[in-house]
Parts: sequence; C-alpha cells; structure tokens
Amino acid sequence: MTLALLLSYALIAGTAILSPGPAILLALRNSIAYGLGAVVWSSLGNVTGLFCLSAASMLGLGVLLKTSALLFGAVKLVGAGYLFWIGLRHLFGKGLLAALPEPGGVQTRPPRRKLYREAVGLALTNPKAVLFFTALFPQFLVPDAPLLPQFLTLTGIFMGLSILSLMGYALLARQARGFLLRPLLVRWLNRTIGGIFISFGVLLLSLRRPA
Repeated sequence: MTLALLLSYALIAGTAILSPGPAILLALRNSIAYGLGAVVWSSLGNVTGLFCLSAASMLGLGVLLKTSALLFGAVKLVGAGYLFWIGLRHLFGKGLLAALPEPGGVQTRPPRRKLYREAVGLALTNPKAVLFFTALFPQFLVPDAPLLPQFLTLTGIFMGLSILSLMGYALLARQARGFLLRPLLVRWLNRTIGGIFISFGVLLLSLRRPA
C-alpha cells in the first residue's frame, strides 16, 4: 500500500469519525454522567464493534450484504430497532442523563461490562460505520497484495482515530459538565439526543445496498 493511499484513507476515515454519530453521543453522555473512565470502556467497546465490522467486510459479508436484499433488510431492521429503542428511552427520560446529580454531586457509574456492551451494540448498528465498511473500506484494498496486513493496517488506523476522537469529545464535554448538568438543560439534552438517535434509525432504514 502506498503512502498516498493510506493518507487518502486516513482523511476519509477521519472525516467520517469526527462527524457526530451514536458513538460520539455515547462518549459525551458517559463523560458528563460518569467521567472519563467510563468513556475509556465505552471507547474500547466501540472499537471492538468497528473491528467486527471490518472483519466482516474482509470475510466477504460486505459483498453478501450488497447482493442479498433479504439479509441487508434484516440488518437494517435490527439496527434501526436498536437505535429507536435508545432514542425512545431518552425521550421518556430513561437515558444515561436521567436523574443526574447536581454539578458537584456523584453519580454511580454502571459496571464496565455494561458500558462496553452498549458501545459494541452501537458500533455494530451505527449507520456511518455500516456504510463505511460495506461500501468504502473495500475500495482501499489492493487485490494483488496480501490482505491480512492491509486489514490490520486500515482497521488499526480507523480504530486509533476513533479512540482519539471519542476521548477528545469526552474531554470537551467534561470541561463543560457544570453547565451541561443544569436540570432544564438535561431535559432538553435527553430530548435532543433521543431525537438524534431516532433520526439515525431512520437514516439506517433509508440506506440502500451499495452498488
């Protein structure tokens, strides 16, 4: 793989990663509610999900999703349903920002396993990630070169950029925690985040099989 190809990939991947999506919203909420330690575990869950999507693409599941309308539709329905469920929980005050303490208070952090599992689920149903690994990722593979080193390199770049992005957003949210924890703002944040997740679900349903 040439340096120019890797730089092009990093630029496109970085643009996709930095744009707001479910993983970033999760990092913001965990940072505000539970601190940076929680974001570390959710970030690890996120990159685990991304690794699974990348591996699926390498194993030919991306091609299968392109050719099988039934499978592609099933993936969309399951993913969209999961995003709708998260969105509705926030709209009804059951999200991670529900019943937060005052700015100086303490919030009990969920088990690490729960933070990790939730992030894995979001990564696997993230419309941006699904589209990236089924449509864009294979375009950067050189057919005549060994695939395993390419897989490890490209996936490693994506995972590394994802962790840096999530921790960066989390640090910004932590700095503004006192402002963001105002009760009225918390209610509107829950409603906004819920609406955004439902929008992501609609977006996932609207995806068409990559040509």
